[in-house]
Amino acid sequence: MTTSGSGSAGLPLLVQRSIARQIQLCHVIGKGRFGEVWRGRWRGENVAVKIFSSREECSWFREAEIYQTVMLRHENILGFIAADNKDNGTWTQLWLVTDYHENGSLFDYLTSHTVDTKTMLSMALSIATGLAHLHMDIVGTRGKPAIAHRDLKSKNILVKSNLTCAIADLGLAVRHVEKNDSVDIPSTHRVGTKRYMAPEVLDESMNAQHFDSYKRADVYAFGLILWEIARRCNIGMIYDEYQLPYYDVVQPDPTIEEMKKVVCIDKMRPNIPNRWHASDVLHSMAKVMKECWYANPVARLTALRIKKTLSNIRVEEKVKN
Repeated sequence: MTTSGSGSAGLPLLVQRSIARQIQLCHVIGKGRFGEVWRGRWRGENVAVKIFSSREECSWFREAEIYQTVMLRHENILGFIAADNKDNGTWTQLWLVTDYHENGSLFDYLTSHTVDTKTMLSMALSIATGLAHLHMDIVGTRGKPAIAHRDLKSKNILVKSNLTCAIADLGLAVRHVEKNDSVDIPSTHRVGTKRYMAPEVLDESMNAQHFDSYKRADVYAFGLILWEIARRCNIGMIYDEYQLPYYDVVQPDPTIEEMKKVVCIDKMRPNIPNRWHASDVLHSMAKVMKECWYANPVARLTALRIKKTLSNIRVEEKVKN
């Protein structure tokens, strides 16, 4: 993190510090493995404040560092405002301040709402667009390295007021080091959320030195998220209740071994309901999902290809309606 103004990579550190010190915390809106998320007020605006405990300093630093990657700002990636550490006398709090989205996470939203086909497609396309931006190397002096998320799931995606989405929680992300095609952190094996782990992450067959491996694991997780959204699509008053992927075959907090048996050994994937085949749009969505969760990582679609495919599906839907 530099102290100079780095344009699209976030505000200068002194500005970030003064912002953080002007925020009033209102109430807790979430808890995670790192600490708590609060809704705060800054100059009459809502902001989200992620508060890490000092023992999670590495996560805080990493997430702040990734958010401040040059050229990362994008409408489908959570907007970063500031990072600061605050000493309250007894311990140090580490703050990450971002945009606030009152709809909460995609998980929260889908739990309590169904979606129509238009919203389903705009949610799916917005996540794919954010992921494609994350995954893209932009070359040049104002460029950005490719970034893989490593913990993509419905709880780490926020729903904006216009019902498009923004990808959040970049604390486990890795960056591509172009000059030797490597990854910018010594890989901690098998991180992320077990339920969303790709088969090659579960059975440790993934090449952890090769950056593309991480992008392909993100795409597998994206396929599961598509399934979560599509189940809640209300067509003719028919829809499914919200469920997490693999809800019917593993316990609520599955172990690596359980997931490995289901995904790698039994080669199971989330069930595609029969009703989807009666709907052109759900049938098309099912095809995209299946191409995201192939066992062979190389066979999976890229984020850019998913973005183009979903964009085409949306155009076809508009023509029909």
